[in-house]
Amino acid sequence: MTCNFVKELSPRLIEWRRSLHALPELGFMEYITTYRIGKELEALGFKLFVGRDALDEESRMGVPPESELKTHELKALEWGVEVSWLEQMRGGNTGLVAIWDTGKKGDHVGFRFDIDALPINESLDSKHFPAKHQFVSREQNVMHACGHDGHTTIGLGVAHYIATHHDHLAGRFTLLFQPAEEGGRGARAMVAKGWLDDVDYFYSGHIGIQTLPVGTIAASTPGFLASTKYNAYFKGVSSHAGINPELGKNALLAATTAANNLYSIPRHHDGVTRVNVGRLVAGSGRNIIPEDSYMEIEVRGETVEIAEYMAEKATRILQAAADMHDVTCTIEPVGLTEVVVCNEELIPKITEWCAESEYVKEVLPSVTVSGSEDVSLMMNRVHKHGGKATYMLFGTKLDHPHHHPVFDFQEEVLLVAVDTFISIIKGGSGLID
Repeated sequence: MTCNFVKELSPRLIEWRRSLHALPELGFMEYITTYRIGKELEALGFKLFVGRDALDEESRMGVPPESELKTHELKALEWGVEVSWLEQMRGGNTGLVAIWDTGKKGDHVGFRFDIDALPINESLDSKHFPAKHQFVSREQNVMHACGHDGHTTIGLGVAHYIATHHDHLAGRFTLLFQPAEEGGRGARAMVAKGWLDDVDYFYSGHIGIQTLPVGTIAASTPGFLASTKYNAYFKGVSSHAGINPELGKNALLAATTAANNLYSIPRHHDGVTRVNVGRLVAGSGRNIIPEDSYMEIEVRGETVEIAEYMAEKATRILQAAADMHDVTCTIEPVGLTEVVVCNEELIPKITEWCAESEYVKEVLPSVTVSGSEDVSLMMNRVHKHGGKATYMLFGTKLDHPHHHPVFDFQEEVLLVAVDTFISIIKGGSGLID
C-alpha cells in the first residue's frame, strides 16, 4: 500500500531534508546538492543527464561571476564531489534530469523540483526549529528560506516510488531537479534543452506560500505574476568631494534617483503590479564622489502585457536617472518568469486520485497566490505542445514568511506531498493491476 511506502520512507525524508537544509547552495552553484541528488538516483537506476546535458548553457540568466563559481567548485571538490561529476557542472551548469522509461505504452509525465537556496543569514535563535535540532545552515548568508530543501526531498521520495514500483507502472517519467529558481533564472535553460516538448502531463508545487493545515493541498494556483529581473550598473567619474566636486559625476545619486522613481511607476488599471529595489551598492569613502553604483531590481505584472508595461517604465527610469546625473547606465536582464496557467480539468482528477490517501485530508480546487515562479516557462512549453500542467500547494503552518531568517515548515508536509505525487502517478499514468 502507498501509505506503508510513505510511512517507511518517512525517516529518510526527514534525514534528506535536514542534511540539505544544513548545506544550502545558491543558484547555479548547487554543485554538492546536484551531486547528492544524482548519486541517490544513480543507485536507483534512473537514466541521468547532469549539468550541460541537463540544461542549455547559453540560455541561463544571471550566472554568478566566474570567481564565485570557481570558489564553490573548489569547495565541492573538498567536500567530496567526484571530479567526473564536477567536470559536467563547471561554470555554473548545475541541476540534473532523471528519466525512467517503463518500456510500456503510456503517458509521459514530468515533475519539477527546485533545489537552490537564498542569500539570507539563518537565525540561530534556539526557538528556531532547525537551530533547536542542530541542522541550521552551516553556510554564512546562505539559507533554504523558501522550502526548496523540502522540494528536493519530495523529488527524491517520488523517485524512490517510481524505481521500486516500476513493474506496476506504464509510460515514461521525467524528473527535473532545477537550479536557480530564485530570481527566475534556471527554468529557461532546461526548457531550451527540450525536456518539456513531449510531456503529456506536468506537475510541480510549493510548500507553504499560504498557511494551510498539513494535509490540505491546492490542486491549482492562480495569481503568479510575470516578472523581469535586472541588474543595473551606473558608471560616473570620481573626484575629490571638497576640492573639485564639479569634476565628479555621481553614480550613487543616479542610483538613488532611479530607486526613488521606480516606486513612482503608475499602477496599471488592468491588474496587479509590483516593483522592488532589492540591493544598491555604491561609493568608497565620504570624501570621494562615487564613480560606480550597482542595483538589483525586479518588476512584476499580472499579465504579460502589464509585465511588459512595468519593464518598459523601469528601464526608461534607469536610463533617465543616468542622463540626469551625466553618467552611463548598463541594464542587464538576469531573470524571467511568465504567467502561470493551470489546466482546470486536472482539478477533479487530482481530487479523485487523492481521495483514498491517508495523508491528504482535503483538496482545495485552487488557492490564489502572488509572487512569481519560473516553472511558468516549463508549464507554458507543455501547453504549447498540447500537454496539460498544474502547480499545487502543500499546506503547512507558517510562523514566518518565506525569505525570512526564521522561515521553516512542518516536516509532516513532506509525507503529504510525496503521497500526493504518488497518487497522481498511480491514478494518471497507467497503473497496471
